[in-house]
Amino acid sequence: MRRAMGVFLIWAAGMGLLAALLVGAGLAMHYWKQPLAQEATTVTVESGQSMPGIAASIHEVQPAIPARAIDWTARFRGQARSIQAGEYEIRPGERLASLLDRMVAGDVIEYRFTVPEGITAQGFLDRLAEAPRIRRTIEELTPEAVIESLDLPVDHLEGWLYPDTYQYPAGTSDRTLIKRAFRQMREALDAAWAARADDLPLDDPYEALILASVIEKETGISGERGEVAGVFVNRLRRGMRLQTDPTVIYGMGDDYDGRLYSRHLREDTPYNTYTRDGLPPTPIALPSAASIEAATRPAETDAFYFVADGTGGHAFSRTLKEHNRAVARWRIHQREQGDRP
Repeated sequence: MRRAMGVFLIWAAGMGLLAALLVGAGLAMHYWKQPLAQEATTVTVESGQSMPGIAASIHEVQPAIPARAIDWTARFRGQARSIQAGEYEIRPGERLASLLDRMVAGDVIEYRFTVPEGITAQGFLDRLAEAPRIRRTIEELTPEAVIESLDLPVDHLEGWLYPDTYQYPAGTSDRTLIKRAFRQMREALDAAWAARADDLPLDDPYEALILASVIEKETGISGERGEVAGVFVNRLRRGMRLQTDPTVIYGMGDDYDGRLYSRHLREDTPYNTYTRDGLPPTPIALPSAASIEAATRPAETDAFYFVADGTGGHAFSRTLKEHNRAVARWRIHQREQGDRP
């Protein structure tokens, strides 16, 4: 009798355990099928945060799923110790298993800010200051403060930040993105300089960067960059002044109001290539990879002059006489458009 009773108790305990497991499995399936959100929302995993803490954050988004169930699910799936820090989007209708998989993969929200080609280094920093979810570590975003804070091996920041669209997760520091931009420009310049054409009238990669910035400001037409570079290279070889308006404008700084007059071309500054020989002392903008390529591998041309042609491009001339005719046509176009300086 006692033996039978013992067998019965063991059987009953086993059935109870099985029932509990079935109930638990049923609840787990219910929770796993439960959508976390009907609309897109976010949840943040802090660096070093425990699994119970992460579960609590997810529970706040979907109170119908107990935090303990979320915690147990992550542990049951072997993911509790593999979740990466960051900000995650919970997609409409997404289930818990999908979110945990993406947290393990580090599929964090990516923010972005775009730096167009041809703006200045200060323009880059101004855009960075307005970019979302950046961790600010540099008190004043000026070229001088950046060089000092990051201990960059340059005297002047202009030209050294690569224009691009930068993607980053929330909490990325300003210095991280500046270092990335500086590294990309250095790599692009070094690669172009290593593959440069023979007999360039440039002494080092920095002079190539300066020339590239001038090319960038002179034309936004990709097919013209090489020929514009060829003109500048021809003038440098012959000892002619570059006589390019963008350098004058850069040298005017805040005094430039959008209009350039002939008197400005006569006012001497270190950047006035009408009054000074050779390249300006520093870049005048952030050049694109295409302009760097043009500066180091210019097109073969016999032109020494160019001027706007009224169509968005330029007319290139071999002699001053041809150039003067092109300038006259440009001035007629300006008058017709009512653009009298």
